[in-house]
Amino acid sequence: MEKILDIITAKMQQAFADAGYDAAFGRVTVSNRPDLCEYQCNGALSAAKQYKCAPIQIANAVVAQLDAADYDLVEAVMPGFINLKLSGAFLQNYLEAMRTAPDFGTEKIGAGRTCVVDYGGANVAKPLHIGHLRPAIIGEALKRLYNFLGYNTIGDIHLGDWGLQMGLIIVELQERHPELPYFDPDFSGEYPKEPPFTLSELEEIYPTASSKKTDPVFAEKAHIATYELQQGRPGYRAIWNHIMGISLPDLHRVYDSLDVHYEKWLGESDADPYIPAMVADLKNRGLAVESNGALVIPVAEETDKKDIPPCILVKSDGSAIYATTDLATMVQRMQDWAPDKMLYITDKRQNLHFEQVFRAAKKSGIVNAETELEHVGHGTMNGADGKPFKTRDGGVLRLEHLIKDMTDFVRTKVVENKIVSDDEVESTTAKIALAALKYGDLSNQPTKDYNFDLERFAAFEGNTGPYILYTIVRIKSILAKYGAWENLPMAAPANPYAKDLMLAITKFSPTLENALRTSSPNLICAYIYELAGCVNKFYHETRILGEENESLKAGYVSLIGLAKNILETCIHILGFSAPEKM
Repeated sequence: MEKILDIITAKMQQAFADAGYDAAFGRVTVSNRPDLCEYQCNGALSAAKQYKCAPIQIANAVVAQLDAADYDLVEAVMPGFINLKLSGAFLQNYLEAMRTAPDFGTEKIGAGRTCVVDYGGANVAKPLHIGHLRPAIIGEALKRLYNFLGYNTIGDIHLGDWGLQMGLIIVELQERHPELPYFDPDFSGEYPKEPPFTLSELEEIYPTASSKKTDPVFAEKAHIATYELQQGRPGYRAIWNHIMGISLPDLHRVYDSLDVHYEKWLGESDADPYIPAMVADLKNRGLAVESNGALVIPVAEETDKKDIPPCILVKSDGSAIYATTDLATMVQRMQDWAPDKMLYITDKRQNLHFEQVFRAAKKSGIVNAETELEHVGHGTMNGADGKPFKTRDGGVLRLEHLIKDMTDFVRTKVVENKIVSDDEVESTTAKIALAALKYGDLSNQPTKDYNFDLERFAAFEGNTGPYILYTIVRIKSILAKYGAWENLPMAAPANPYAKDLMLAITKFSPTLENALRTSSPNLICAYIYELAGCVNKFYHETRILGEENESLKAGYVSLIGLAKNILETCIHILGFSAPEKM
């Protein structure tokens, strides 16, 4: 379905052509003076230079060619602007087409294309902390957006499950329990099925081991253990399987509470088998060269305005690093899925890393020349005071504790205000808390830092998730009182508030496409805040269920029903949902 701006631009271009001017001058934009008009065309000002006549003369000639039935206002004003206000009939027809079309007539611009979204970046054996919030919810929103616009989307968590932290855990465990069979190189029996640690013990073992990295003896043992694990030492592989068996269910639990779901739970270990052949191929083709004992891929270009260091493939000690794993993961993805795009969501401090990896992937042919590679580097979440978010004892806050804090805060408000019955408190609280948390984050531009403010994010008024939910619930209540409404046809706007709401609804598809093009879920947040504001203004200024004219009433109900459906679609893309009551 064509976007409304494209339709009226095509009409304007035809009018320029019919008036004897180049159709290219007929570009229409949303008005920057909504007090004067809804749309405008300034092409006559540019055309005047080419045709050597007054711009107002051109504007008047073009206006004469436009179909007045499409507009409530169509006028040429000095020095040569063309101002437009759409007619109620035009909007009625357009919204009726939206109402009856699949997904509101949104063009599936990604049809036939595959996009892998790499987000989350969790490490096994470590609890998720607040630094994992942004990549999880930004990535989930972008994945859902790509999916809605027609892409075959594959979300991959890309687990950190194969690096030095595994060697650190193995050595620390050996120091505590040297008698365990995992450390006996001559052991040939079956290893225990039950792990030698609980989840809480594992979460204590890793930081203890990590604190010993400054001890050269301990660090050397950890590097050796990591190497032997990766080479397939049976006892160490058994410990690794225990770690994975304990960590993954806990990661699933926390991500499920955020309504974040991955199609693939692949990790660095899955990419490891691809590394030897990849490195050998890059060496044989002369793309990987030696530099100070390391193997690197030069990626600097003559047009660079800043230094871009080589991409290190193998360190001087023979070990692989993140770049190696990321490139091997690309090899795997190209073989398995042949994606048209790979989208990475991580902290923006990794911008240089991905610049190097992307250049290396293109230069080496690991990905096709036409494969899109994009990194969305997000900012950090700070405390309400603008300082790094810390616990009272100065530590990093666990993500599940942040979720609990928001949930407890919202639950208190739900109970105090008696929003729902006792048996609905928990389910309603969970939905409001998730909306507060996700919208509070996603309403900010991904690349920017922001301050986490629990009270502001959970407010039922203002630009917040709960306000959006409240608007949806208010509409649901009206629709429930009216009865069957789903098949009611759209009507022409009966008042200015209805027209403002209709105009807001028409921005749905352009907003989604712009959000995808710029990787900015915050644009969807801004859109639904505007749409919710139009809904509430219409509600306050219009007697909907009290309207005596049944035809008018049906038109009102159809309009708010369409608004509800679009709001619900948008919040689903953002990763949360509305309760039945608030």
